[in-house]
Amino acid sequence: MTEPWRPDEDGQRRGASGPVRVRVPAKVNLHLGVGPLRRDGFHELNTVYHAISIFDELTARRGDTLSLTMEGEGTGELALDDTNLVLRAAHALAGYAGVMPHARLHLRKQIPLAGGLAGGSADAAATLVACDALWGTGLTREELATVAADLGSDVPFLLHGGTALGTGRGETVSPVLARPTSWYWVVAIADGGLSTPEAYREIDRLRDNGAAGPPLGSTDALLAALRQRDPRVLAAALGNDLQDAALAMRPALADTLKAGQAAGALGGLVSGSGPTCVFLAADAADADRIAAEIEAAQVCRQARVAYGPVHGARILY
Repeated sequence: MTEPWRPDEDGQRRGASGPVRVRVPAKVNLHLGVGPLRRDGFHELNTVYHAISIFDELTARRGDTLSLTMEGEGTGELALDDTNLVLRAAHALAGYAGVMPHARLHLRKQIPLAGGLAGGSADAAATLVACDALWGTGLTREELATVAADLGSDVPFLLHGGTALGTGRGETVSPVLARPTSWYWVVAIADGGLSTPEAYREIDRLRDNGAAGPPLGSTDALLAALRQRDPRVLAAALGNDLQDAALAMRPALADTLKAGQAAGALGGLVSGSGPTCVFLAADAADADRIAAEIEAAQVCRQARVAYGPVHGARILY
């Protein structure tokens, strides 16, 4: 772990002298209930977030300016300018803490772009944690969550990780209290991404035309299923109001969901706004088998095995 800040002789805070490396997970929505459009342009959400073991890593070093480089998923596709959530997060933290936004940032991505796994939000959360340590701003997780909420609805959750209830537009996060249990997932990653704003517009259009299924409503059944610690019970409670939109925008996802069912997954759904699909397995060995069968069906770019819940953004060194 990087040494926490401590005052210099003049009482000023001192940040890390060496690099700060932060690991941050992807998220899936075990329940994603999409309510009506609000006056601020967002939808009212009731969701259950779940952090899984697919990780991005961000390393922050001292620098004379703010810069970003990257490797891995999305290299050459993801803009590295001020539209990037990493740089936006660094600027937001610097403005909140009253420091200069100077750092050399390097992103190592494994979370697919625009995949419904909150990769951009994860990277923003990692940046807040890394730059807080690098600059010695000494903010609490609650203060970082305040900054995070202005960056995106999923960012506050990814600071904390685990399993949590999200309300409002998703930015108000409350941990789900349940006995420790590991759930095993197969994550079917599609070629290309889907736009989250377009998915929300599509679900509004489908509802206006009577072409969407009934809204999910309360998270009570999903939360009760988590407490039972039985993967079959949890599988029956999974749900995503945006799945209709994702299927309308990418009809081939129906084949991915059918392949998971044929492979014996206990349950499956589109993750968030898609196009990633996730499938619940009985255990780790079952997940390995299901992943191999889904890949053999050639209905996705890659099928990865993951488990959850895992911690949110954490300093490795």
